[in-house]
Formats: sequence, C-alpha cells, structure tokens
Amino acid sequence: MAVTRLIRKTRKNRARSNNRVENINRFIKQPVIKRVDVEEIKKEFEATSKGGKKAAAKKEEAPKAEAVATEEVAAEKPAKKATKKAAEKKDEE
Repeated sequence: MAVTRLIRKTRKNRARSNNRVENINRFIKQPVIKRVDVEEIKKEFEATSKGGKKAAAKKEEAPKAEAVATEEVAAEKPAKKATKKAAEKKDEE
C-alpha cells in the first residue's frame, strides 16, 4: 500500500509552529519599561482633567519652540557651507 501524505496539513502545521516561535521571539525582544514616575503621570492627568484646553495649549507651545530651534540650526548650516566654499576658492586663487 502506498502512503498518502497530507501536504497542505504539514505546511499548515509548520506555519503554525514558525509563527509561534516568531511571536515568542518578538515578545522577548520588546524592551521592559523601567522607572515609571507615577507622581508625574498623576500630575499630567490632573492637569488635563481640570484644565482640558489650557493643558493642551501648553503642550502645543513646547513643540513650537523646538521647531523654531531646528529651523535656526537648519538656517545656519548652508551659511557654513557657503563660507567653506568661499575659503576654498580663495585658496585656489
């Protein structure tokens, strides 16, 4: 008698085991959250629950200041390149 293989079933079983192993590895690689400041979280929660819009406005102001700082840095970089190129041209002459 010939032996009949269930190819689809074996493929499905192998896929299940591979997926399980991948999931285990993914969960192992996730970093563990350490040193959570509970008091700070409570303060943020109280600020948002009491002042709703005021707290949201304060949070929006901070990223704007960071954006301005990055724009200033970006504006300075081309100036440095221009001075280097000008210095190289002077050296060549």
